Amino acid sequence: MNFTRPTLPETGFVRLPQILSLIPISRSAWWAGIRDGKFPQGIKLGSKTTVWRAEDIRNLIERSR
Repeated sequence: MNFTRPTLPETGFVRLPQILSLIPISRSAWWAGIRDGKFPQGIKLGSKTTVWRAEDIRNLIERSR
């Protein structure tokens, strides 16, 4: 089998499933981290759609290394 590592685009927006494939935490832990100020705020595109800037997620990953 050939497994590919999930990637993050240079710019643009990403949804939560893509983020959680890169950062191994649960959905509830992600939302708690946002409430606590540990993770970046999302951008609401609709009532059930939230996205995050790829740059913000990249910075979060770099800070946690």
